[in-house]
Amino acid sequence: EVQLVESGGGLVQAGGSLRLSCAASGFTFDEYAIGWFRQAPGKEREGVSCIRNSDGSTYYKDSVKGRFTTSRDNARNTVFLQMNSLKPEDTGVYYCAADLMGCGDDMDSWGQGTLVTVSS
Repeated sequence: EVQLVESGGGLVQAGGSLRLSCAASGFTFDEYAIGWFRQAPGKEREGVSCIRNSDGSTYYKDSVKGRFTTSRDNARNTVFLQMNSLKPEDTGVYYCAADLMGCGDDMDSWGQGTLVTVSS
């Protein structure tokens, strides 16, 4: 059974940092792309970043480029999202997702989410 568990969310002031973790189990981790998504209150879910399975290359939403960094530790079956210079508009529930076929908006397996709140 594929399982993804996010952690690391919390309340932070604008300009601060958080590091989210996505711990994976139940599948061959290094064969899967892992994406990070977020959903703000009253808004649709949006993709934030993704790290590919094939070459470890990364994708970022324009609004987080230069501030967020995603990385993976295949030995620990974990993906990280380092978030710096946080803004109130980064507030939302952050989810990680996995897909054998690569990055995309509708990935196969999802975690339960972790809440990030950025105060102004």
